[in-house]
Amino acid sequence: MAGSLNKVQLIGRLGADPEIKQMVNGKNVARLSIATSQSWKDKNSGERKEKTEWHRIVIFNEGLVGVVQQYLKKGANVYVEGQLSTRKWKDESTGQDKYSTEVILQGYNSNLTMLDGRSKGDNSNLVSENKSSLPEENLNQDKDDLDDEIPF
Repeated sequence: MAGSLNKVQLIGRLGADPEIKQMVNGKNVARLSIATSQSWKDKNSGERKEKTEWHRIVIFNEGLVGVVQQYLKKGANVYVEGQLSTRKWKDESTGQDKYSTEVILQGYNSNLTMLDGRSKGDNSNLVSENKSSLPEENLNQDKDDLDDEIPF
């Protein structure tokens, strides 16, 4: 289909250490669980509210898998860019069809940037298949500057 785009960009923290598995073809794959959160002030009560979403990330790129295995741990702050994919599988215990939606990092459109640096000017933590990164001003945006007019 012309004019379509499947692109996901997330900044979040790893909820657990990365899981590295070997596929049938002998190549490794990395699986990450990333939490993204948003907070707002409730209009009625004035109290601060927070909502966390969990995202499954699957990395097929061998170079990125090696970096994930060596450097990423639970709690690490990362930026990922990939494609959304939903796969269907059968639950062996119930026989029912199940669905999993994941962000896939594979090919030249993938990007992984470790955001926890040793110092503010240290860019040695950039790891990307296409050697790109986020603009610095997006990384330093203050959460309190966000609009409190969220309808829920």
